[in-house]
Amino acid sequence: MNKIAVVALGGNALLRGNEAGTIEQQEKNTYDTCEKLVPLLERGFNLVITHGNGPQVGNILLRNEAGYKEYKIPKMPLDICVADSQGGIGYMIERQMRNVLSKTSLKRNVITIITQVLVDVKDPAFDNPTKPIGRFYLKEEADLLAKANNWVFKEDPRKRGWRKVVASPKPIDIINKKVIRDLVKRGNIVIAAGGGGIPIYKHENKYLEAIEAVVDKDLASSLLAREINADIFYIITDVPKVYLNFNKPNQFRLDKITLEQARKYFEQGEFPTGSMGPKIQAAVEFVEATGKEAVITNEEEIQLDNCGTRIVK
Repeated sequence: MNKIAVVALGGNALLRGNEAGTIEQQEKNTYDTCEKLVPLLERGFNLVITHGNGPQVGNILLRNEAGYKEYKIPKMPLDICVADSQGGIGYMIERQMRNVLSKTSLKRNVITIITQVLVDVKDPAFDNPTKPIGRFYLKEEADLLAKANNWVFKEDPRKRGWRKVVASPKPIDIINKKVIRDLVKRGNIVIAAGGGGIPIYKHENKYLEAIEAVVDKDLASSLLAREINADIFYIITDVPKVYLNFNKPNQFRLDKITLEQARKYFEQGEFPTGSMGPKIQAAVEFVEATGKEAVITNEEEIQLDNCGTRIVK
């Protein structure tokens, strides 16, 4: 039986930071990213692909506001916007993966699952929004938007600008995890948990209701990887490895670290909440629960056997 790899694509895998975000740009980036996943298939892995949606869902929210302001089109809540982005991005990845596979001898079905994720309505994250969505703004632009829409903005840790932030509760359960597991075990490439999934919570009578939040894509991907018994968990970001003292003259790359080292660096504040922090946390949770390996790298190097920063027990 083939091993299962869960690959969590960052938003930059689909939309580069310096791009306008046209569909042509996103489709080209998606195709290039899918090409780089082929070596994993050739090495015998079955794939579950998850993905970010920060820039895309942010743009959907802006269209929400513009449509209401100009034409009085009713605004859609954040859960519907996340679902919209899941469908659109999933479709893009699915089609481009099929295009990539058509140039190889590999025969795989590809399917996208719109994924809901259970959260706790009492999660303290609702009192402290931290998850960035949408584009970067100048401070003056962010202040105006915050005042006009009652949004919360925070400065990017890498000083690229200001982004809207929303609550990011911890994922508790992945709805349809059994379906995802069964499909991937049969060799299908499954695209799931897009944007961290659509956050929902359960009432005492088991009624499911949406809630205004965004689940962190890496934490949801880690939970999914654990629940489907994945053999390795890849987190794809825009740097080839994790660094200590990142963006400082004395920055130092990490090739292979233990759980204990990862926890220590995290507690020392090496990994900011809005940047590498959730990725380290997601990797730690996967390795801790399974004893298997998690890898943080970029899409250029995922093809290599010993790529990225590898976190082991």
